[in-house]
Amino acid sequence: MCLALILMSCGGAGKEGKPADDFSYQDINGETVSLSDFKGKVVLIDAWATWCAPCREEMPHLKKLEEEYAGKDVVFISVSIDETKDKAVWEKFVADNELGGVQLFMGDSENKITDSYGIMAIPRFILVDKEGNLSAYKAPRPSEPELKEMIDELLK
Repeated sequence: MCLALILMSCGGAGKEGKPADDFSYQDINGETVSLSDFKGKVVLIDAWATWCAPCREEMPHLKKLEEEYAGKDVVFISVSIDETKDKAVWEKFVADNELGGVQLFMGDSENKITDSYGIMAIPRFILVDKEGNLSAYKAPRPSEPELKEMIDELLK
């Protein structure tokens, strides 16, 4: 019971329906992008790293979702949690794999998405509604049909 209470009070958990924690990181072009820039759209956040095999396994499914929702009010933000020393590895990975969506690099930022959302394992998917509220602190992976159902519901 105590463990459950600790987990529920930790970054993001139990905050569904409340404003999602904002963050700002540089994108692949060096521009600063914030979650709050996309208010009015459904946002799927993907926390991942280049060295993460399960993250790479989800990428084809994520690309398929991006194609299915092209032109709709959905934004896909992928936040790399790779260390700052590996930024060139991340840039090459994004280019070589032609990753779409909004590609952001957390690096050694003080505003860590891993802290604000209590991310202890990746890949981690987080769903934010059009009003900027947390819809799913721990959303299903793109390979799971439930994610598409959740996105469709938020688009209504």
